[in-house]
This record gives sequence, C-alpha cells and structure tokens, in this order.
Amino acid sequence: MKVVDTAFAKSFFRMCGDGFYQGWHERNGGNLSYRLKEDEIREIWDDLNFESGRQYDIGTFVPTLAGEFFMVTGSGKYMRNIPDAPEENVCIVKLDASGVRYQIVWGLTNGGKPTSELPSHLMNLEVCKRRDPNIRVVYHAHPANIIALTYLLPLDGEIFTREIFEMATECPVVFPKGIGVVPWMVPGGKDIAVATSKIMEEQDFAVWAHHGAFACGTDFDMAFGLMHTVEKAAEVLIKVMSVTDKKRQTISPRNFRALNAPFGIDIDERFLYDKKSNVIGER
Repeated sequence: MKVVDTAFAKSFFRMCGDGFYQGWHERNGGNLSYRLKEDEIREIWDDLNFESGRQYDIGTFVPTLAGEFFMVTGSGKYMRNIPDAPEENVCIVKLDASGVRYQIVWGLTNGGKPTSELPSHLMNLEVCKRRDPNIRVVYHAHPANIIALTYLLPLDGEIFTREIFEMATECPVVFPKGIGVVPWMVPGGKDIAVATSKIMEEQDFAVWAHHGAFACGTDFDMAFGLMHTVEKAAEVLIKVMSVTDKKRQTISPRNFRALNAPFGIDIDERFLYDKKSNVIGER
C-alpha cells in the first residue's frame, strides 16, 4: 500500500492542517512526529526506499528506539502545505541499530531533512514509550495564548497548572498530572530536548517559555485534543487577566478533589495547594 493511502498517514496530514487553521503554525512553525506500529510498517514496506543507505546523526542517543520507524514533518516545511503535498513536506525515517543515526526511507521528494526538533521528538518519544508504550505521537505547536502566559505567569509548572486548571473543569480531567514549564532555551538542540523529556517522564504536556508547547498522546486525536484544551483554557485566562488581576470566585481544591471519583482520575495534589490570595499567578 502507498504511504499516503494509509489511515495513520491521513490522520497525520489532517492534524497538520487542523493545527494550521487553528493559527498555531505560522510560516514553518511547529512540527509533528509519529512512531509507527509494526503492522503499519509491513503495510507500507513496498513503498519505502532503502537504496540510498545514507545515514545522518540524530544529535542525541535514543537506544530504546533503535530500528524503529517514524513519520515526521520536514525542516523548514509549512504545515499548511502538508495536506496537499505530503510527500514533499513529510518523511519517514528509520533509526539505525544503535539509536544514533537515521535514514530517510520515504518522502521529502524535493530534498531536505526532518524537523530540526528531531532530537526533542525522539527523546520525548523514548521517554513516553518507557512510561506507556501506547504513546506514539509528539506534537509541537505555537499557540498564541499559551505563549502569552509565559510573559505573565511565573515559569513554575505548579502555578501554571493551577491557573490553567481553574479556567475549565475539563482541564484536570484531561491532564490530571498537570503540565511542566521549560524556561527559554535555544530550540533545536539537545539541551531543550533533555529538559522537555524530564517533564515527559511524568506529564503529557510541556510549555516552552516564549516559544510554544509540546504535547504527547496515544493517537493524533489525543495529542491534538490536549493542545487544544490547554490553549482554550489559556485563552480564557488571558481574557480574565485583561480585565483584572484578581478572581472574584474560582474552582477550589475541594471542588477539584470532587472530580476524582466520578471521572476515575487522581489529580496530582501538588497543584491543589491552598492559595494565600486570589491574585492571579500567586500561591
């Protein structure tokens, strides 16, 4: 079967377009990766090209992903172009037996390389695989309201999570383990990959200060839905903060704990601290 005709590829391409129309992918901003399943690899085997044999350094070491296949967006490619011309803008890479190098086996027909954030994607997929082998999607986007909050809130994961939680009841239900925050770092390198992967050891969402956010999920809907949920809550918070620096009323820790039993979740108690004031961004 042709790669472009598979269910996983169609979902990948659709998600790229959906993110663009949300306004999260200006120019070539953002990237997406997917760790293929064994049956999906067998399905497309005849459409893969191993002839060049040329390998490139990943820029990091991901031994537990050795030999696996990944669909990733290309470096400098525009998300808006992917649904219409996927083979020019997306590729599938195969990692070598050491987890240090990769080979492009499909896509990028006009030349190019995978996203410059490949080290971050692979390190996070490796961490997520250890935590839950069913996690296969890592998504990086530039949602405006999440980015705006990194100029207004302390770059503290506990405070960031609590303020986001209070904006929508669904937030602690969707991500009860909260979100982490990475301070501003140069993108595309190993350092930011390491910092993000430390968050992903426990959590599904990481904010990159003044840059964007990373989300993971067991499938494309889960990863996109997580990004969408956090961004919508961030938008509500931005609207509240545009009017006042204080909340007249909000969801309390007792209210949050009441969600655990009916929704079968266990909200991390780190985020349910008692606040000293109702000033936004303060404990």
